[in-house]
Order: sequence, then structure tokens, then C-alpha cells
Amino acid sequence: MSDTTAATPAGAEAAHDAERYAEKDFGFWIYLMTDAVIFALLFATYIVLSRGTAGGPTGSDLFSLPHTFGETMLLLVSSTTFGMASLAARAGNRGGVLMWLAITAVLGLAFVGMEIQEFAGMIAKGAGPDRSGFLSGFFTLVGTHGVHVSVGLISIVVMMGQIATKGLTVPVSSRLMRLALFWHFLDIVWIGIFSVVYLPGVL
Repeated sequence: MSDTTAATPAGAEAAHDAERYAEKDFGFWIYLMTDAVIFALLFATYIVLSRGTAGGPTGSDLFSLPHTFGETMLLLVSSTTFGMASLAARAGNRGGVLMWLAITAVLGLAFVGMEIQEFAGMIAKGAGPDRSGFLSGFFTLVGTHGVHVSVGLISIVVMMGQIATKGLTVPVSSRLMRLALFWHFLDIVWIGIFSVVYLPGVL
């Protein structure tokens, strides 16, 4: 009788926690959908402005497919390493999670570095965002993605700190799952950028 009485509050608390985390997950999906709408608008704006070069350089003059391919590979591999971190978290391997997150952060940082290098090179050639509608749309779309990746990198560092100090608790694991969704979402957006911006620009 006493065992049943003691187990009831614990079961109710566990059910409450599960409901609370489900609500957080749902809220994060709502955020991702709003972010997807923002990127859809930026894609549409770029497509409309892409032919407005105002006599300035075009994508074929500015884009380097090998450079962009390198960025793409960095982001794709980083998505894979984040997946490995998620698998390590499910196995309760805290060291493995930290290792894979660190590798993901290095790859993401290299991606941001290559993007900054590309932007700096274009601006040095007089092809800044104020040169034409095409370049305004390009810098806004690709730059917004780059800012998202930078925010993701900061979040990864914070997440590593939480895992190192608190371990793979239920709240920390829940945050890790949402961060993984965010990172994979950025990977999907970049595939869209590569397909809509860079490939047509070069070809």
C-alpha cells in the first residue's frame, strides 16, 4: 500500500516532465517553421533580384564552384558528426558526445571562415551588397545563413559546457536534440543555397 502511494507522485511528476519537454519540442518546431518562412522569402527575393546586376559582375564572374563545394562538404560532414554526437548521447557516452560536438564546431567554424573569406574577396573587387540588386539579394540570403551558423556554433559551445558540468541529464539531452534539429535545418538551407544561388550562377 505504501509502495503504491509513494510511486504515484513520482509517476505523476515523470508524466508532467514528459509533457513539458513535449511542449518545448513543439515550440521549437514552430520556431523552425517560422525560420523556414524567412528563408523562403529570402530565396524568393534573391530569385527576383538575381538578374538585376546593374551592369556589374554576375555570379559567373564572382562565384568559385570549388570554394563553394568545399563549404558544402564542411557543412555536410558537420551534420554527420552532429548525428554521431546524438547517437553517443543515446548511448550515455558523455565523452563521445563532447568529442563529436567539438569536431562539429571546428567544421562549422571552418565553414564560417570560408564564407567570410568569400565575402571579403567580393567586396575587395567592388562587388559589395550596395553594387546591385543581385548582390544585395546574395549577401542578405547567404549572410543570414552564415549568422545562423554562427549562432549554432555559440550554442554548441554552450551545450558542451552544460554536458561537461551537468552530464547527459534529461533537460540537457532535450536541449541537445533541439540543437541537432537546428543544425540539420541549416544544412538543408545550405543545400538550397548551393542549388539556387551558386550552381545557376556558375552555369
